[in-house]
Amino acid sequence: MSETVEAIDTEQDKVEDAVEEQDEKKSGDDVLVQEGDIAGDYLERLLDLLDYDGDIDLDVEAGRAIVSIDGGDDLEKLVGTRGTVLEALQELTRLAVQQETGTRSRLMLDIAGWRADRREELRELGKSTAESVVSSGERVRLQPMSPFERKVVHDAVAAVDGAQSESEGEDPKRRVVVFPSGATE
Repeated sequence: MSETVEAIDTEQDKVEDAVEEQDEKKSGDDVLVQEGDIAGDYLERLLDLLDYDGDIDLDVEAGRAIVSIDGGDDLEKLVGTRGTVLEALQELTRLAVQQETGTRSRLMLDIAGWRADRREELRELGKSTAESVVSSGERVRLQPMSPFERKVVHDAVAAVDGAQSESEGEDPKRRVVVFPSGATE
């Protein structure tokens, strides 16, 4: 009888843990949705001030709020050369969210699909570089990149057997180095 009671208690504990985990996830998603809403309002005011057209889309993905602006003819100006203006706007938007919520935001901003397109380019660069390193045995140092860009390349390299990567240098000249697995830097 006591074994049955223990089994029931164990199952009840598992159910309570699962409910607690689900509540934490919902709570976390609620915070991210709130961040997205604050960011959307901030960016909407910015677009109004600039008299730019654009549709703002909010999403939650991989534990962070994703805010995208699409549709306007002038939006390329908000991306800048190699995404420099986009990076600055993302940081300003994160600061606006932080000012409102009191906590640091990790939200990601994309404008005119630039970041999504860049992500695909970087995945291909990481994969092809890793494959080249595996076949040649020679390490390759890539051009300096932003933290976002380096993360995408590191993830792509990690998916190729026989290659690994690490970052070297200091921002803004920090870069990814790809080398054969087992080789030391």
